[in-house]
Amino acid sequence: MGRWAIAVHGGAGVDPNLPIKRQDEAKKLLTRCLNLGISKLSSSATAIDVVEIIVRELESDPFFNSGRGSALTANGTVEMEASIMDGKGRRCGAVSGVTSVKNPVSLARLVMEKSPHSYLAFSGAEEFAKLQGVEMVDNSYFITEDNVGMLKLAKEANSILFDYRIPLTGVESCVAELKSPVIMNGLPISVYAPETVGCVVVDSHGNCAAATSTGGLINKMTGRIGDSPLIGAGTYACDICAVSCTGEGEAIIKGTLARDVAAVMEYKGLGLQAAVDFVIKNRLDEGKAGLIAVSSNGEVACGFNSVGMFRGFATEKGFMEVGIWES
Repeated sequence: MGRWAIAVHGGAGVDPNLPIKRQDEAKKLLTRCLNLGISKLSSSATAIDVVEIIVRELESDPFFNSGRGSALTANGTVEMEASIMDGKGRRCGAVSGVTSVKNPVSLARLVMEKSPHSYLAFSGAEEFAKLQGVEMVDNSYFITEDNVGMLKLAKEANSILFDYRIPLTGVESCVAELKSPVIMNGLPISVYAPETVGCVVVDSHGNCAAATSTGGLINKMTGRIGDSPLIGAGTYACDICAVSCTGEGEAIIKGTLARDVAAVMEYKGLGLQAAVDFVIKNRLDEGKAGLIAVSSNGEVACGFNSVGMFRGFATEKGFMEVGIWES
């Protein structure tokens, strides 16, 4: 029997002026998720079950950008995406462009377990959801006042926003203070505040699993797909580790970030934290991102080159930590 471990994130890239109250709210949510995961893992729950449960918890809370509280497209609607992967047999499932599925991560798991495919998108994913009897809600359920306001600001600035982590009351000054725009896929954007939610777990049997979910970018083009549903980019799990990424989707996709952590562990013989550090340093080019990871040995790790990342960790050995800024 091995030792279980869990890591959870709420996005990389945080406004350095984020009010203390909002920081505390984020930490409380991450702590709540960790405690839920600890309870499940202490009761011998499987890694794949726990990552789904935790990401569902995050999707159901409007604080971060996934499920309820997802970023709005240029049309003012929500298009969500999620993926899940079981390291045992490298089974995986993913969905994109879902607009009425209350918990996209659970639909991703159904794609993995109840379909002959690994990835379904847009109308096909919605039709599959109805056939599987998953809970469906009106698109308005996912829309919050914060995101309506952020979409308005994005349209006024004629820019794409990385979600809504920058509070409405401070976004104008944040835009004004940027000396040069952030470049995403060769094009400038005005505000850098990426976000996604994810969870990685190794259970007491040494099995690893990962899940990631997001609403994407505020004011994104309809039909845009980021890294979160892409196996090997935003999510990956195998017999040695599990990884969930967050940040600039285009940079994560090009660097196949999640898979690369496992690859350098396997081919270069690096330990978990060393592999994470290597990938963050060498695979992002000019991109900004972060990731969390666990190993089959019960280790936890994270890395990011952005300004902060919402994250939390717990292990069977009693270690528990929740943080935002660089240690």
